[in-house]
Amino acid sequence: MNILWVLTGGGLGAVARYLAGVWLMSRFPEPPFPVAMLIVNLVGSLGLGFFFGLYFQAIPLEAYDDSLYLFLGLGFFGAFTTFSTFSTETVTLLYKKKKKQAAFYVLFSIGGSIILFLAGYLSSLFMLTAF
Repeated sequence: MNILWVLTGGGLGAVARYLAGVWLMSRFPEPPFPVAMLIVNLVGSLGLGFFFGLYFQAIPLEAYDDSLYLFLGLGFFGAFTTFSTFSTETVTLLYKKKKKQAAFYVLFSIGGSIILFLAGYLSSLFMLTAF
């Protein structure tokens, strides 16, 4: 049953990433760096942090028996955000000799994802204690 939770959440996350990417690329048709994937990864990190804080009130180290974690945390957010596409787009920028754009993309993707994960996590904990 656990595999089904991951499969379902992952399928929905992948479709959501695709739709968000298509929509964002229509808004930014010729960006200097991969804006769509940056935004998707930042939003996904924020959402995962918010989920962890709201649902677990902690960052779980072992939650592989929890069906909501498997569906939403591992499945949906795992498929919604993508390190492989980030890596491909970074290498593409480097091949095109766009070193500044590649550096900006790496810095904001990694740093921004960590900061927004923490922001989501801490804001959900704040919400829980405020209400």
